[in-house]
Amino acid sequence: VQGPLAAIANFQDDGYDTLVVQHTHIAPAEEFLDLSSYVRALASINTIKVRFKPFHRLVIGRPMLGFFGVTHPYVEDIKTAVRAMKEDIDRARKEGAALVYMGHGNDHFPSGGSYLQFEHEMRSAYPDVLTVVGTVEGYPALSQVLEQLQAADVKKVVIRAFMIVAGDHATNDMAGPDRDSWKSILEKQGITVIPYLHGMGENDRVAEIYVNHAADAAQDAGIVLK
Repeated sequence: VQGPLAAIANFQDDGYDTLVVQHTHIAPAEEFLDLSSYVRALASINTIKVRFKPFHRLVIGRPMLGFFGVTHPYVEDIKTAVRAMKEDIDRARKEGAALVYMGHGNDHFPSGGSYLQFEHEMRSAYPDVLTVVGTVEGYPALSQVLEQLQAADVKKVVIRAFMIVAGDHATNDMAGPDRDSWKSILEKQGITVIPYLHGMGENDRVAEIYVNHAADAAQDAGIVLK
C-alpha cells in the first residue's frame, strides 16, 4: 500500500497538477495534521518556470467531524455525522441497549474534545438511547465509558468501532476474547455486550460526508470536479 506522498507523486507523474486529497480520518488529530502538512508543503513548491511547478492546485478535505474555520463550521459537521449514525441508534433501540463507540484517539494529541462533542450531540439528537464514546488511546478512555454506564445502571450495550474499517482494534481491542478487551471488561462488570463488527465506511451516509467534504475543498479552491 502506497503512503500519501507516493500516491500524490504518482498522480503528478501521470500528469495531474490539480488534486483534492480526501482522507478518511474521523477527528482532526495527529494523522490528519501530518497529512495536511504534507499537502501544504507540496502545494507551496514554486519554480522559476511556471510549467515546471508540480501542482497548480493541491488541497485537502476535512475530517468527518470537521476542522476549525468559519467557512465550514465544525459543529455542523458533527451534527451531520450524528444524523448519519441513526442506523446505530435504531440497532441499540431495538436491543433495548446503550450505544458505545470505540474511537481511535491519541496519546499525544488532545483529540478527545471532538469525540465528547459528538457524544453530546448524539444524546441531544437521540435522548432515548444513551450514547457513550471512548477511545483506544488517550481520553476518554474505557474507564470513563464504564463510569457513565454504571452511573446510568446500564445492563446491555451495542458496541461499535468509530473507525472507517473494523480492523484489528475492532476485532481484538473491542470485541476480542482476551481479558483486556472492552467486551471482556464490560462483561466482567455484568453488562451484556453486543458487538457490531462493521466499519463506518460501510455506512453510505458516512461515505457521503467524505464526498461532500472533498467537493467543499474543491469549490473553496476554485477547482471544478469532473
